[in-house]
Amino acid sequence: MKRPYISKTLINKIRTKAKERCGYCQAPPHLLAVKLEIEHIIPLAHGGNSTEKKLWLSCPSCNLYKGSKIKAIDPQSNKQVSLYNPRNQKRSDHFKWSKDGTEIVGVTPIGRATVIALRMNNELSVAARRFWVLLGEFPPG
Repeated sequence: MKRPYISKTLINKIRTKAKERCGYCQAPPHLLAVKLEIEHIIPLAHGGNSTEKKLWLSCPSCNLYKGSKIKAIDPQSNKQVSLYNPRNQKRSDHFKWSKDGTEIVGVTPIGRATVIALRMNNELSVAARRFWVLLGEFPPG
């Protein structure tokens, strides 16, 4: 599928609104050493589009694991729920940081399902966060 055109003006607007952090794991590009991607919150495959309200920033890892998913299973209730929407849901309602600041803890069905579906606590991400914590760069305030 051909990626739709998104203007540089809109890309810059989204980057500013997202404060240059992944909408899911909160990683900033200067710690990842890669540019964050413009992500379709509702993937094109599910009828999403490229309007501002449907786009946000994502790190390559979260975007890869999210793929075209819009729902996932909450491991606690075993029910299918929608994934977290960084555009219109408050992050602190659905997630908190582990005491050591290296893991993302889902505190609602949406948060738990999103953590699992996007593999937000995969081995490499947790290892990187451990280093970022030592640098005083993480978790974000």
